[in-house]
Amino acid sequence: MEHIQYEINAFVSAEEFIKLLHASTLASRRPVDDQGCIESMLKHANLIVSARSGCQLVGIARSVTDFSYCCYLSDLAVDHSCQKQGIGKQLIYWTQKQLGPKCKIILLSAPGAVNYYPHIGFFKHEQAWILPPEVELK
Repeated sequence: MEHIQYEINAFVSAEEFIKLLHASTLASRRPVDDQGCIESMLKHANLIVSARSGCQLVGIARSVTDFSYCCYLSDLAVDHSCQKQGIGKQLIYWTQKQLGPKCKIILLSAPGAVNYYPHIGFFKHEQAWILPPEVELK
């Protein structure tokens, strides 16, 4: 594997993001068949850290944040062939470096990654809630 180059808010096309989602474990939980939604996800994220090996996108950390209090790390994806090389950890590191000193990172783990996050310093939070779009408030 070539040297990995990390970039902050560099352009990532919807096509290469979808390809990476398929090459990681996230495609089954992301709207990869809806290119318009993927384009909007990229457009409206306000912090994207990308990892490239040459021209190939091999990792991404896509976040929505206020940079002061909280950062929701919505997508952390690393190409399966590049995993276990520290790329995910570096993506989180570079995300954290863009944030203010009191800003915490919040994420929802993919099922296969629940044991990864405590290993690198994350704490489990028992009070998270999700309201799916098809559910109306009561």
